[in-house]
Amino acid sequence: MAADTFFYLLISALSLAGGLYGAVHALLNSRDPRSAAAWVAICLFIPFAGLLAYLAIGKNRIRTRARRLQVPADSSQSGERLALESADAEHLIAPEYRNLAYLGRAASGNALLAGNAVEPLLNGDEAYPAMLAAIGAARHFVHLASYIFDSHGVGAEFVAALSAARARGVQVRVMLDGFGELYAFPRVGAALEEAGIELRRFLPLRLFPPALGFNLRNHRKILVIDGQQAFTGGMNIRNKHRSSADGQSPRVLDMHFRVLGPVVQQIDAVFRADWAFCGGAVPEAPETLPLPVGDAECRVIVDGPNEDLDKLLWVLVGAIALARSSIKIMTPYFLPPRELTVALQTAALRGVEVTVILPASNNFGFMSWAATHSLGELLEAGVRVGFFRGPFVHTKFFLVDDYYAHAGSSNLDPRSLRLNFEMAVEVYDQVVGRRLAAHFAASLARSSVLSLEQWRRRGLGRRLRDAFFWIFSPYL
Repeated sequence: MAADTFFYLLISALSLAGGLYGAVHALLNSRDPRSAAAWVAICLFIPFAGLLAYLAIGKNRIRTRARRLQVPADSSQSGERLALESADAEHLIAPEYRNLAYLGRAASGNALLAGNAVEPLLNGDEAYPAMLAAIGAARHFVHLASYIFDSHGVGAEFVAALSAARARGVQVRVMLDGFGELYAFPRVGAALEEAGIELRRFLPLRLFPPALGFNLRNHRKILVIDGQQAFTGGMNIRNKHRSSADGQSPRVLDMHFRVLGPVVQQIDAVFRADWAFCGGAVPEAPETLPLPVGDAECRVIVDGPNEDLDKLLWVLVGAIALARSSIKIMTPYFLPPRELTVALQTAALRGVEVTVILPASNNFGFMSWAATHSLGELLEAGVRVGFFRGPFVHTKFFLVDDYYAHAGSSNLDPRSLRLNFEMAVEVYDQVVGRRLAAHFAASLARSSVLSLEQWRRRGLGRRLRDAFFWIFSPYL
């Protein structure tokens, strides 16, 4: 047999074996039968290219790796800390929402803690000065995690503040997502390392040894100062989020949250677990517990493509089912899974006022097109959808009855709910609820409300475009 023939047969056999491996793995591990069928067909009919595509975006490898995120409990924890974690505040919330509180406890494993204060911060003009001031006042440690972190402008201000904190003896730890860091050039990691700041990257991309998983990202935004106060929400560290020097408004509108009180301990625990996953030694929990400072009952819920998969979705569906008067959603990317769509339809049909605000101008046009295709059945059920006119709105929050809210990093799309590592803080508080409701009302006043008739009148070209991108919604 000629050498070239042998080589061809060898490559063909390896390609077929790889395709068979991909098909069998998809068949045994996919949670959706439609997804399983598609990957089986792709891997069998185009074995080599199909296997590469499956390994890059189809295989959920992190489900086994992410079990390392479970950090063993610190045996040195004081009885006071353990008592704090076991002291559920479910009896303090309105009786009609206690079943939701029980669901949150079952899904997250975290106690609902009383005595918290949650302050919404609009855009970088409010959020960044507060965050930089907190870093400047840090005495013991600073824990910072960001998906995108600019290396210039406000990013350079954060690097300087972190460097100054380290110089005065504060333990500074920064965690960057391995893919999100690539949004800024030059990469901020080099500046942080040059400043001597302890840095970890979450699943960094590399060629040797191969690590090319683009899908599984840490999307959480966390800043914890001395275990006493925290900042979280959807805002990255970018110049786009704050007004320019000439007085122009931010190019991206967003909201972040300052959190004080016992729930800061749960937020810090999320950072410490992620830090351990990235190869860092598990930081010791602070000796001084955060004191009660407000009237909000709060709990942290984490979500990700590991054993935490779907937990945030469970809580969202439960909250929608218990809504009595209103559901208000702001999100830049809206491709809700079927369970969430049905829950919103059902709520609207039983008389709950369901309103969703989306950006009229999206940074990813295909996300808006795919979302538009799926809006019809929601509009038919009576869900109101508004498109905010103005800068791109990256704000994300979920509010039920102007009382129960989620402050966190998750969008309502498959990437956030199935692929990303996300974090939300549950907030039971009428004061916070009224502030978010007022912001929502002001945003709705600047929005164009889409009617069912307008949705149906889209031209054939637009409908084909929207439907085409909707097909790829599980991967957008």
